[in-house]
Amino acid sequence: MEADGFVSRRRMSVDTTSADGGVTGAAAGADIRWLGGRILNATGGIVGGLTPPRITGEKDFAVAMHRAAPEPTTATEPEIDYEGLPQGVATSTHMLAGAVAGIMEHCLMYPIDCVKTRMQSLQPQPGARYRNVMDALRQIVRTEGVWRPVRGVNVMAVGAGPAHALYFACYEKIKFSLSDAVHPGANSHFANGMAGCMATVLHDAVMNPAEVVKQRMQMYNSPYRGVLDCIGAAWRREGPAAFYRSYTTQLTMNVPFQALHFITYEYLQELLNPLRHYNPSSHVVSGALAGAIAAAATTPLDVCKTLLNTQEALALTAEGAAAGGEGVAAAAAAGGGVGGGGRHISGLGEAFRTVYRMGGAQAFFKGVQARVIYQMPSTAISWSVYEFFKYLITKRHHERRLRDRDAEK
Repeated sequence: MEADGFVSRRRMSVDTTSADGGVTGAAAGADIRWLGGRILNATGGIVGGLTPPRITGEKDFAVAMHRAAPEPTTATEPEIDYEGLPQGVATSTHMLAGAVAGIMEHCLMYPIDCVKTRMQSLQPQPGARYRNVMDALRQIVRTEGVWRPVRGVNVMAVGAGPAHALYFACYEKIKFSLSDAVHPGANSHFANGMAGCMATVLHDAVMNPAEVVKQRMQMYNSPYRGVLDCIGAAWRREGPAAFYRSYTTQLTMNVPFQALHFITYEYLQELLNPLRHYNPSSHVVSGALAGAIAAAATTPLDVCKTLLNTQEALALTAEGAAAGGEGVAAAAAAGGGVGGGGRHISGLGEAFRTVYRMGGAQAFFKGVQARVIYQMPSTAISWSVYEFFKYLITKRHHERRLRDRDAEK
């Protein structure tokens, strides 16, 4: 599989401890060592970015790659592997880091997400027609109030925590299990992609109801007073199916999104951070680029998902008139507002036909600018916060293990 480019070595070099307590490595003859918080080669050129601070009372804090091939080392302490679950730490390590990352990601970028939802409207009303993202934010704040772009953010915070906790914990477990099966001791891009797909199934099962409520509250002239009013109205008019009508479409979108996202992220990490130290700058850059590429490629499916979630009344009216005449159109219009009663669009195939009939091929890329602008910082925040908390929790566990060992002496 290495010949096909699916597998690359996790470990580029083996770290050893130098006489002055620094870290040296032998990779293609380069002498890599710690110096002033940067990794420098023998000629003084910068070959690494930000590095974690050294742990007080510990001679060596070199973060090794997960399951690297064992080689002789003079270090008196085992190397720390923050990439994998540390021995003695439960899966809750990844769940806690993932939950915090998910909540911060969705809450900080929520105003852009609101703009994306509105720009994906198939037949926007005159007051909701925007030239670009900044124009949309200015109009929303000026005409609807300063808090309107964050309306519904509370339901996203409630949903994002458990969804991302399951997502990252499942991803980490499956990634290393599949990597061992495909090629022990190596980083398999195929395993990364499959792990992302499997984790998405759990993530979307939790997030889909929150997405439905969020997007209905984000739409222009949304008739709901709040989250509970939106949930109650959707339940009464459409039943529990309303909260999972877009689940298969969401999976159809998120499976390729996450596969492309994780493969791109892990590939960029190999280029920017081959030794897999905790390196904030590499996590931010890799996460942002991975999110942008995946977001642009899956925008058509996101447009269909938004239509299924919002059941946009104007779209239903136009679709009904085109498909079944005035009677169907009147039934659709009778529902009134976003997610109204009457006829419902269900299924990815029907959503695709509706989008194409109403806007042509270009309609599948409505809101692509807002989606990319949302995903770049969103995934950068998610990965950097996740990697930081994973590193911090693993570091504290290691310090506690050192204290326990010293106490036994």
